[in-house]
Amino acid sequence: MFVLMLGGGALAVSLYLRGDGDGGADPAASRGGLDEVRYYDDLSVDHVDEGTTVDYDVFPPVGGPHYPIWQNCGIYDEPLRTEYVVHSQEHGAVWITYDPDLPEEQVQALHAHYSPGDYLVISPLEGLPAPVVASAWGSQLLLEEGGDPRLAEYLVEFVQGENTPEPGAPCSGGHDGTEEDFVGRIGTEAREIADPRE
Repeated sequence: MFVLMLGGGALAVSLYLRGDGDGGADPAASRGGLDEVRYYDDLSVDHVDEGTTVDYDVFPPVGGPHYPIWQNCGIYDEPLRTEYVVHSQEHGAVWITYDPDLPEEQVQALHAHYSPGDYLVISPLEGLPAPVVASAWGSQLLLEEGGDPRLAEYLVEFVQGENTPEPGAPCSGGHDGTEEDFVGRIGTEAREIADPRE
């Protein structure tokens, strides 16, 4: 950080340098006070048709193509359809995912971060790269346990953070189903198309 004096006033400016030391940009370079945060750029904000499965470069996703409807923010006990949650991230939500085998007291520690109206989506998800993963649009933090104090720091920095493409857009009034609900609905629609008499 440096301070620039202009006309009797002071302007503080923070500089975040990115790179690998050789002058090349590294999309996963850390910046700011959370040294383990990974950053990602050039994420598409395109909508795809509901039912489309997007092959994201990062898992869990940190942005990219998504459904036209967002996932309602809140706490879920079942896995969610990723393409809905990515739309919530576009609105400024952080998606906290956790291994389904995470001890219950750690799950409750994660749930304690949410209050109604918060831009948070909390749900289990299989195949994570760490027991707990916090993902906002363009950033991600991998954690070994639900009580890690860095999670609160991450939320302060990245809920409705500076990289949010649509800050203040709603995180309610959208989709509130789970992955299982989605799969069941699509299966029902396919059966109706196959045999419209039913």
